[in-house]
Amino acid sequence: MQSVAVIDYGMGNLHSVERALRHEAPPGMHVLLTDDLSVIGEADRLVFPGQGAAADAMEALRRLGIDRMLPELAATRPFFGMCLGQQILLDWTAENGGVDLLGLIPGRVERFPERAIDNEGRRLKIPHMGWNVVRRVREHPLWQGLPREAWFYFVHSYRVLPAQGDQIVGETDYGDTFASAIADGPMFAMQCHPEKSSADGLRLLNNFLRWDGGW
Repeated sequence: MQSVAVIDYGMGNLHSVERALRHEAPPGMHVLLTDDLSVIGEADRLVFPGQGAAADAMEALRRLGIDRMLPELAATRPFFGMCLGQQILLDWTAENGGVDLLGLIPGRVERFPERAIDNEGRRLKIPHMGWNVVRRVREHPLWQGLPREAWFYFVHSYRVLPAQGDQIVGETDYGDTFASAIADGPMFAMQCHPEKSSADGLRLLNNFLRWDGGW
């Protein structure tokens, strides 16, 4: 019987993620919100959400021992990082003067420019908050059934800058263009909140729950 572990390290909107996954899970698939290392290690697929400060998140992951497990787990089974859970996969963030992250995907995390402007010269608010388009730039199984330009809900002040362009599968425009979806092997991550993104978000979660990790 298949299981999905939503990794609970005390950061973010975990219960809404759990509810959305339960809604989309096929019959017989268990969705578990947990910080139990044995449950996480035995799960068939993993969801890694998060909101808040990267330094606090890394401290919580180290305290729970989850940081030591994630490199192997993310390489061996379907893995979905969401929002802060995307950023933490990279090497380093400029937040709080600089914080080392998990280093599972080469690259860094930088704050949006304070004077970001749109195409009409209007100053953009930071954080980037609300609905925006994720534009598919590379095919991936999780895009199945979604339009090439799909709407998702965002709340963030920092964005990822992957070192390898071929790991970018979705982009979003906000002042400049940033990588809103990245993928490497069985690992997929997005800056947005799929659980808050209506039909497109639920379709993406549905695809993940049926994905075998290949592409």
